[in-house]
Amino acid sequence: MNKLGLLGKNISYSFSRVYFKDKFEKEQITDTEYGNFDLETIDLFPSIIKNTPNLKGLNVTIPYKEAVMPFLDKINKKAKAIGAVNTIKITKKGKLVGYNTDCYGFKKTLKPFLKPHHKSALILGTGGASKAIAYTFKELGIPYHYVSRTQSEGISFTYDSLTEDVIKNHQIIINSTPLGTFPDVEACPNIPYQAITSDHVLFDLIYNPEETKFLRLGKEQQATTINGLNMLKLQAEKAWAIWNLY
Repeated sequence: MNKLGLLGKNISYSFSRVYFKDKFEKEQITDTEYGNFDLETIDLFPSIIKNTPNLKGLNVTIPYKEAVMPFLDKINKKAKAIGAVNTIKITKKGKLVGYNTDCYGFKKTLKPFLKPHHKSALILGTGGASKAIAYTFKELGIPYHYVSRTQSEGISFTYDSLTEDVIKNHQIIINSTPLGTFPDVEACPNIPYQAITSDHVLFDLIYNPEETKFLRLGKEQQATTINGLNMLKLQAEKAWAIWNLY
């Protein structure tokens, strides 16, 4: 039996396991199973590789998209440029190769909503997922700024320094933080929502709940809102292709 799985921390809620279970049933794939590898620390990763026979590939989620990279034998060019890995293929020779399918899923999901006035973006959060978002904006030629709790190199704004003008001038706002994920559904990034307009697109990488408080507050201001579900489906299918085709 071939094995695939999700590498992360506190991932019992995981979309991936349910998605692949349904996929295998629908497509009558009987030689592969998908499970969670819930690790307290990334240092346990080598033991997963060593002790899981027939492991063919892994998805990687919070908080290990960057931390897993030193353990890999090879990193695909795009994933290296992004600086984060969310898919690992284990070759026939047992080599670990890292890829990033987040950018593919994000770009394909966002593109249909973009209009000529969407000229600049804010990325809330600076973790592994935010790097794929930034890479995608570079590909699309859309300038972006990071927003974080604390000021450091490469961070344009802290949440405390976000003014209504900043919000008005950035008509794409992406939440790449876990704020608002179930069960903590009343949490949301602390931004001046009153400055959001019908010209804005708000995209939340979270998919559970379907409408986060971040999206709900945006919708109240007539913004276009997108949750993370379609992006996840697209990146999951891309990962499946990597495990099976390349």
